[in-house]
Amino acid sequence: MKLNDLGKISSSFPPTAKMPVLFLGHGSPMNAIEENEFVQGFRKIGQEIPKPNAILCISAHWETEGTFVTAMDHPKTIHDFYGFPKALFDVEYPALGSRALASETKKIITSTEVKDDHSWGLDHGCWSFAKTMYPNADIPIIQMSLDYRQGTRYHYDLAKQLQSLRRKGILIIGSGNLVHNLGILNWNNPNAGYDWAIEANEGFKHFIKVSNHTQLMQYKSLGKAVELSVPTPEHYLPLLYTLALKEDNDSVTFFNDKLVYGSIAMTSVIIG
Repeated sequence: MKLNDLGKISSSFPPTAKMPVLFLGHGSPMNAIEENEFVQGFRKIGQEIPKPNAILCISAHWETEGTFVTAMDHPKTIHDFYGFPKALFDVEYPALGSRALASETKKIITSTEVKDDHSWGLDHGCWSFAKTMYPNADIPIIQMSLDYRQGTRYHYDLAKQLQSLRRKGILIIGSGNLVHNLGILNWNNPNAGYDWAIEANEGFKHFIKVSNHTQLMQYKSLGKAVELSVPTPEHYLPLLYTLALKEDNDSVTFFNDKLVYGSIAMTSVIIG
């Protein structure tokens, strides 16, 4: 596909059938260059769902004071990590941005002012799975930031305002991890979870399945297992962006549902 063709796609979003919404447990950035069961799961989803006109990603790795959307034509590939092999730092994901989608997103969100950002790009909470799902980098992508000052209700209500994008061929992706505690990783057992991590993950899945979003917004009341699983909110909040877009007739499906290194859940969700 030519650059000019991508520009046409990203400048106009005609009505489409309703797109699904994804929450992806992105895990280690090494998933971008390894071949494993999680990469296979991402690839399978990319092949099964309708090809989007563009992607709006809410990543755990872009926290700001206020809410921003990337609004550049050529977002850079951000290597926002350290201590990994050079091969990972060499990865470039040259997807185009979409000023049109940034503008549309700003227009439909009325609960707060959404501002343009011209300096961020695509962080590993976005490109690490996009590289697998869309290896040709032929889908325009923008990111929307997480306002770290705000609570769960703010994020959930903001996300609800994105609903119309689902019927314009836009794939909305929340990217984080349901269980994410890097401080107590179990390096001796990379293929299992701590008992409390399993408990929290199963609890989250239950509330997702029964659409109890109120309880998921009040996750801090769910006990010690959840307290250990969500020590900070940034990897959890993208889930709420996904859940807020669920409609009554949408199905919920889990994939990549596994704990690794004791305290990271790769559990991912398809809605719709």
